[in-house]
Amino acid sequence: MAIVGGFDVHRAQITFDYLDGETGEVRTGRILPADREQLRSWLRRFEGHDDVVFAVEGCTGWRYVVEELQRAGVEAHVAEPADTASLRGSKRRAKTDKADARHLRQLLVDGRLPESWIPPTQVIEVRTLGRLYVDLMGQSRSWQQRVRAQLYHQGVPAQRSVFGAEGREELAKADLSPAGRQAVETGLTLIDGLNAQILALRAQLGAFARRQPGCRALMSLYGVGALTSPMIWAEMGDTRRFSSSRQAVRHTGIDITVWSSDGKRTRGHLARQGPPALRWALFEAAQSAAKKTSPDHAYYIEVRDRLGHNRACLSVVRKLARQTHHILRDLGDEAWAAA
Repeated sequence: MAIVGGFDVHRAQITFDYLDGETGEVRTGRILPADREQLRSWLRRFEGHDDVVFAVEGCTGWRYVVEELQRAGVEAHVAEPADTASLRGSKRRAKTDKADARHLRQLLVDGRLPESWIPPTQVIEVRTLGRLYVDLMGQSRSWQQRVRAQLYHQGVPAQRSVFGAEGREELAKADLSPAGRQAVETGLTLIDGLNAQILALRAQLGAFARRQPGCRALMSLYGVGALTSPMIWAEMGDTRRFSSSRQAVRHTGIDITVWSSDGKRTRGHLARQGPPALRWALFEAAQSAAKKTSPDHAYYIEVRDRLGHNRACLSVVRKLARQTHHILRDLGDEAWAAA
């Protein structure tokens, strides 16, 4: 390698550390401010160099850094944050940004950098839309809970449907204080706005899923529809990077972690190390196993009777993750064809 280096990315600055293989000189410094235009200007120094490689940790901000590296003809690598930290040894956190950048450069030189998959732009865009959908759904549920809490606080009788047409007619007649009514009406207005955005996103994701080969293949799984298939497709990524379906399950964060030492063993908990949007989409699809027409219904009933509904759904989630791994792996490059 002629030039090899590492970036430590923060909102205020990008710290760099790179080695010139021809001269043996190590150069360090900062790129200020940390934005696309400034980074593009800084990368012009490598024009005319054929062998330039940089690594960046897979934290917030990696996207524009990788895009600008690729635009400048620089080979880009994204490091998996948790594995990168573990390679520091007993001291998991570096004291300075310079040490972080130097650590990435050294791992790259030694060939020990824990690589993360760099998804195509199409995948990144769908990921962004899927995560936005999940966030909006969370906000909508949060405001619904606030409205219900205010109604209970005001002594309004419980209703099965507060947010439908009939429920709102009843709310208009409810005996609320002025501030309470303002709080309820504000909440309903925000819920309506969020729901409008949610419906638009649902239609956008559904239209994409029906045109993309990988998403259409995933929809062959029972419970995976036009909404959840693009989320699973984008968040799972190219499953050829996994050596087995067990690694795919681990990627979702649905695997069980157990700590043990000197004969002591704690109860297992979900790792939750993977993308939250992926777990949400898989869990939504797994809920369909409760239907009698589901091919996993017998398995779901067996686990539910022993461990309850949620545990049974989590078991189906792991099964769906393994099936997703094999479907996308078997499709190969076709799974990532443009919609």
